[in-house]
Amino acid sequence: MKLLGNVSLVAQDAAADGEGVINMLVSYFNQGGDFMWPVLIILIIGLAIAFERVIQLVLADVNTRKFIVSVKKALDEGGVSAAEAICAETRGPVASVFQAGLLRANEGIDAVEKAVVAYGSIEMSFLERGLVWLSLFIALAPMFGFLGTVIGMVEAFDAIEAAGDISPSLVARGIKIALLTTVFGLIVAIILQFFYNYAVSKIDRIVVEMEEASIELIDSLVIMDSA
Repeated sequence: MKLLGNVSLVAQDAAADGEGVINMLVSYFNQGGDFMWPVLIILIIGLAIAFERVIQLVLADVNTRKFIVSVKKALDEGGVSAAEAICAETRGPVASVFQAGLLRANEGIDAVEKAVVAYGSIEMSFLERGLVWLSLFIALAPMFGFLGTVIGMVEAFDAIEAAGDISPSLVARGIKIALLTTVFGLIVAIILQFFYNYAVSKIDRIVVEMEEASIELIDSLVIMDSA
């Protein structure tokens, strides 16, 4: 019972700390001025694109080696039609490229190679869809932050000019509010950059696997035709 009580206290402290952090962020956001809103909108839209890309890339990632083995086995035992059926039942760009090549198998190896290259480019464009917007938001977030900072500094100096005196509290408050937009803009850019790099690395690995698998498919068809 004592252990459960300690765990409950730790959970309550963690919840209180989390609530305190949220309240602090909301307070800083409200102090940052109007340019905090574009930064927040960029964060929301950027995270939506990032989560959609991550989910799609995870779904597109399959056990390529196991898939190739099953396709080769189907080619040996049931021919091209059996291999096509396996490709149709398997998700991901590798299976789509395989199916495109197998559909042209009766036209010769050259036709298979052209189909693989063409559909490989199409699948790669599908994988990269949305990344250009994500990279744009990564660039825009700190830009809006810097713009808010510059405008905030101008307003701070206007306040100094209107007061006719350089008050330490007035200067410090104006500079603090101005710099908050830069801080939030950089934080948003860092968060989105993490997701962007993850997506790019995932796409690179999938493309490499797709190219290697395509070579093995063509080799298998060449061996089957020569036999």
